[in-house]
Amino acid sequence: MNIVAFDTSTEYCSLALWQNGTVSEREVLAIQQHSELLLPMLAALLNEHDLTLKQLDGIAYGAGPGSFTGLRIACGVAQGLAFAHDLPVVGIITLEAMAQQVNAERVLAALDARMGEIYFAAYEKSGADWLPVHVPLLCRPEAAPTVTGQSWVGCGSGFDGHADALKNVYAGRLQQIMPDCHPRAREMAQLAAARFINGEGSAPENAVPVYLRNKVALKESER
Repeated sequence: MNIVAFDTSTEYCSLALWQNGTVSEREVLAIQQHSELLLPMLAALLNEHDLTLKQLDGIAYGAGPGSFTGLRIACGVAQGLAFAHDLPVVGIITLEAMAQQVNAERVLAALDARMGEIYFAAYEKSGADWLPVHVPLLCRPEAAPTVTGQSWVGCGSGFDGHADALKNVYAGRLQQIMPDCHPRAREMAQLAAARFINGEGSAPENAVPVYLRNKVALKESER
């Protein structure tokens, strides 16, 4: 089975090819050039492995939460390629992909949502799956939902930018913080592979963003 996964939800443009358990990846710091970089990176990765889009079995993409523009790019490219080549799609939650990246059984994943807020989710490992203790939500760091138990590992830009507030919320439960963790296509490909194998691929029109927030900036009066 050949699966392509990509993520443009952060300042990175991340791409991976999953081939029967073997993953090849490419990633660049794109800043705001994701739309220019993604398709050439995909073409180069497929050429490197002597594959064409017609030989793919599915497309996975970072559904969000994350950058509004980045999520629209990923969903648009996933829809376009899937429609053109009659392929199923799977959207992967960026916070779950971060949990997959961390070598731990309990993960608190947080992305900086700006405006003094974070995108947050808590996961526990169950076999090969991640079970959400708290589903993805938008909140202020000091209002992040509580968890039970110990040995939780924190990851993501939410911890990079709001470490003090989150350490206070999870005092006594937070074992470690993984710095510089961001959503990557490698983990999205791994998560998506199991779902494609289980027949959970969806029609292209279902490739939609997970925003969590309805606006991208504060009004002047709110600032």
